Amino acid sequence: MHAHALRPHGRLLVQTGLSVLALVAPISAVLFWLSIPNGTWRPVLIAQVVLLSVCALAYLAYTRTIIRVDADGISERGFMGMVTNFSAEEIDSIVLLDLYQSGALDTQPQLFVTGTDGRLLVRMRGQYYSRGAMDTVIDQLGVPVVRVPEPMTLQDLNRARPELLYWFERRVTGRGE
Repeated sequence: MHAHALRPHGRLLVQTGLSVLALVAPISAVLFWLSIPNGTWRPVLIAQVVLLSVCALAYLAYTRTIIRVDADGISERGFMGMVTNFSAEEIDSIVLLDLYQSGALDTQPQLFVTGTDGRLLVRMRGQYYSRGAMDTVIDQLGVPVVRVPEPMTLQDLNRARPELLYWFERRVTGRGE
């Protein structure tokens, strides 16, 4: 059996690139227009080169992001380049649910691969990965799948299973609730 390579949606990269361009292009044009007559355009050019370098690094990091899965386990190279590998023996179950997007009625699928110790091993968010990619992980790993029937809010998930969330998504929920 061969490993499946799952990559994030390409459309997100295009949308982000267009948003950055829409913000930066008019500001850059105005800064150059104001600084060229005064001869102070060099700092603007340096800032443009730095910004372009950051964008190129972000592009490279995004295109290198990948999840590989097969019957032997799962590995992930995240946006920041960190690689994590988990064998099938380390994987206990998969939680699949729909999570409401912040401030909206739309939901996104979320897949959580959990370890035998209960901790989160890999998370796939619907913003980045398709439902088909999530189904591939389910099919390849062959571990029990917990399908949450009703969509949840981030607050609901934080109350029910905070260990599935990243540290910055967790909120203290003990104040009189």
